Amino acid sequence: MKPDKVEEFESIMNEAKPFLEERAGLLQLRLMKRGYKIDMEQIREGLPPVELTRIVKCVKYVLFWEFESKEDYGKAQKDLYETFWKRIDKCLIQPHDKYLGEAIF
Repeated sequence: MKPDKVEEFESIMNEAKPFLEERAGLLQLRLMKRGYKIDMEQIREGLPPVELTRIVKCVKYVLFWEFESKEDYGKAQKDLYETFWKRIDKCLIQPHDKYLGEAIF
C-alpha cells in the first residue's frame, strides 16, 4: 500500500466490511495491518516482536477470507472487484498477492 494512501485504504475497507460480510458462504473475515517484525534471534530467545516505527517503502495488509467453498470465494471476489476494487487499486503500489488454499487445522 502506498504510505500516503493508508487512511484512504482503511476507510474504503471499513466501508466495504458490511458488504463483504454479507457474501454467501463466508465463515471468517479479517483485515490485518503489518505492525511488527521478528527475526530468528527473537524467536530463539522467546522475545516479543518489535513494533515497526517507520514506513520504508509500503504498508502491508493481509485480507483473510474463509469460505465454505471455493465457488463462494469466487463469487465474493467478483463482487469485490465489481464494487470496491477500482478505489482499492488506486491505493496499491503494485498488484496484490493472492494466497489460496485449504485449511489444514
